[in-house]
Amino acid sequence: MATARPARSDTGTTVATARPAVEWSVSPEPVHYPDAVAAMEERVAGILARRAPEQVWLLEHPPLYTAGTSAQSDDLLDASGFPVFKSGRGGQYTYHGPGQRVAYVMLDLAARRRMDLRCFVRDLEQWLIGTLAEFGIVGMCRSGRVGIWVETNGGEAKIAAIGVRVRRWVTFHGVSLNVAPDLAHYRGIVACGIREHGVTSLAALGVEATMADVDRALRRNFDAVFG
Repeated sequence: MATARPARSDTGTTVATARPAVEWSVSPEPVHYPDAVAAMEERVAGILARRAPEQVWLLEHPPLYTAGTSAQSDDLLDASGFPVFKSGRGGQYTYHGPGQRVAYVMLDLAARRRMDLRCFVRDLEQWLIGTLAEFGIVGMCRSGRVGIWVETNGGEAKIAAIGVRVRRWVTFHGVSLNVAPDLAHYRGIVACGIREHGVTSLAALGVEATMADVDRALRRNFDAVFG
């Protein structure tokens, strides 16, 4: 967890410098994917120029698929159902839509945190695992499978996805957590290139949680992991 850096006062004594708070934003209506990407680009530029604070942006998208930088064409099973957008984030195909909480995370790793992308991804994993724990769900990481997984009857299923991009050590894109989306919408893709396992959600696991409930848990666990 990062801490505030000390600074020297005019008298030569060491004083603590207050770190600007991470800005939290929640969009009440679904945000079109190109609009979200444009807003992230603008915020990243502002962070790099030291004229905008770090941000966590919580939102939903209309139903759509995104293709990350490692997406394979064979994993797009049906391109006729929803629009498909190429994305600069890492990873393969994923679905976004109503009932899924997307959290775009724009943090300055160079100025305020560790310049370690693997550590950042591990922190995102712990953030999601801690959030799920508040609803009685045991989230797990699996070697070779990005995202957060849960045990289901006879196997495992993915409940949260991670896909990030970094520009000059400022992060963007982020995570998505299935609260109560229409899981049938995943049928148009091989989610994250993994054919052996399915997807699930809090609702499918019998957890009745509102998006506001999830947002509060995300906020609490973000502070615990990232400070």
